[in-house]
Amino acid sequence: MSAPARAALAPAAPAPKPPSTTGRVLGLLLPHRARLVPMALLGAASIALNLLGPLLLGRATDLIFAGLVGRSLPAGATPHEVLEHLRAEGKGTLANVISTVDVVPGRGVDMRELAVLLAVVVVLYLVGSLCMLGQGRLAAVVVQRAVHRLRADVEAKLARLPMSYFDANPRGEVLSRVTNDVDNLQRTLQQTIGQVVNSVLSAVGVLAVMLMISVELSVIVLVSVPVAVALAALIGKRAWPRVQQQWKSTGELSAHVEEIYSGHSLVTAFGRRELAEERFDEHNEAMCHSGHRAQAVSGLVAPATRFVLDLNYVLVAVVGALRVASGTMTIGGVQAFIQYSGMFGRPIVDVASFSAQLQSGIASAHRVFELLDEPEEPPAPAVPERLSAVRGHVEFSNVSFRYLPDEPLMEGLSLTAEPGRLVAIVGPTGAGKTTLGNLLLRFYDPDGGRILLDGVDTTAMTREDLRSRIGLVSQDTWLFHGTIAENIAYGRPGATREEIVAAARAMCVDRFVRALPDGYDTVLDDDHGGLSAGEKQLITLARAFLAQPAILVLDEATSSVDTRTEALIQQAMVSLRAGRTSFVIAHRLSTVRNADLIVVMDGGDVVERGTHTELLARGGFYARLLHHRLDTP
Repeated sequence: MSAPARAALAPAAPAPKPPSTTGRVLGLLLPHRARLVPMALLGAASIALNLLGPLLLGRATDLIFAGLVGRSLPAGATPHEVLEHLRAEGKGTLANVISTVDVVPGRGVDMRELAVLLAVVVVLYLVGSLCMLGQGRLAAVVVQRAVHRLRADVEAKLARLPMSYFDANPRGEVLSRVTNDVDNLQRTLQQTIGQVVNSVLSAVGVLAVMLMISVELSVIVLVSVPVAVALAALIGKRAWPRVQQQWKSTGELSAHVEEIYSGHSLVTAFGRRELAEERFDEHNEAMCHSGHRAQAVSGLVAPATRFVLDLNYVLVAVVGALRVASGTMTIGGVQAFIQYSGMFGRPIVDVASFSAQLQSGIASAHRVFELLDEPEEPPAPAVPERLSAVRGHVEFSNVSFRYLPDEPLMEGLSLTAEPGRLVAIVGPTGAGKTTLGNLLLRFYDPDGGRILLDGVDTTAMTREDLRSRIGLVSQDTWLFHGTIAENIAYGRPGATREEIVAAARAMCVDRFVRALPDGYDTVLDDDHGGLSAGEKQLITLARAFLAQPAILVLDEATSSVDTRTEALIQQAMVSLRAGRTSFVIAHRLSTVRNADLIVVMDGGDVVERGTHTELLARGGFYARLLHHRLDTP
């Protein structure tokens, strides 16, 4: 079983139970409390100004009503005489309604007072809107900075995760958490942070004003609130697992797309496009189905709560009309209360309306926090060892290692590489060759035994210091988007153009780079500028040559080049290996004939060691490998 497969099956170490996802999301905002406080104050000011509007409009309604009634009454009569006259004529209800306002018989609407009231209302709403605008700008700054910090934390976390995590998780899934989920959380915070604050403040303020206007009507409004909240909570609870599944499906789809895109040439070459499209359709259908189920359930929240609040609106209107008829409230007071009841219900409906977005954001945050909670590489020693100069003496002393607890791969492996010597590691697939290189680079740490570099235990060194002394060229070429010169200089920042060209010449890169239109300034895009697999591998070799490491690890580094190029590289690597210890991991035994020491591995153990001539003379495992041509000669 290969290393990635074993790592994928390995159980994750149990992590301490983290705080609730919602609490951690709020924790992202707390460092920005200096902006959150004025944001909340601006929201409170906006709500307070908007709360005064219905009161003043109710007063304007009463003023208009009093003027219309007063204009129809005989001048000179007192309000008391008018009311007594109406009751004597059997118009008691009308008398009760008129008694609630200041009617002056013979006088119409006071247009000057009405104009002042309306002007004040316009100013209040204008200032309230400006406060709301300021709150929105502060909220945008808070969210952007909080998410900026979260992205930085995620990036730093990725650098601290062990190699086993990346072996066990598809790259597309990891990328989906880092991009899609973080972006979705940002959208959620941007859309809801100000609304949540305003909803809470608005509900409290409106309730206080309603209680001042009428306790009886306020009780009617309050009775409906628990019903609406209970409905929203019940529906939200049913929607939550569906929302989680939606974002899990999104990650699986992203992983599939990334995999197919990375291997596009192979998919096309082997005629597997139809199969890839079928699997894409399966993932796409699963994502569509989970999204539909999540939105279908979440979409019930707003209509359900609105229905309850609409019933409440009807009750308030009926009871308010009865109170006006009885003379205990003015028409303007009932009008204002009805407006306030709508304002009180609006935050509940708003929260219900974006509950689906909230749940989606929390689900994404949960996935991001899962990544942040993953076990990290063991910390570096408090006082790490540091070698001033590396000779390159490498010793594996009684090393034991396993990917799975009950499946040992290496048990008591011992191996010594003398400084400046070429050590070849050969064996069949799954023998543990690449694992040996991974242990040396501390991508994994051994379960037992020690790995010594010039007599110093590598676990006593920092990983950064250790890896800075080792150059790695793997079978999988990696080139980033940039010029060829930048790719070669990746292992040695600050290298001059002359040094880059010298490394390219030593590794047979210069011969094909000169033929390109822009030479070393050719930009490698996603398809790497049409370079062949062998040419890309040569560039990675030049990168290692330029870095001049003390130890060199070549993991099938020449598997993608042709025989002629391989011969040139073997010749060039004589100078590359000069003065440094080199480990060559190879299936092609023809590439290791001149090695100072050949280590033959099988099943995680060293079964033979010696020179090419010595191993052939023994007629053992190495000789059988060569005889049966399990490699490419």
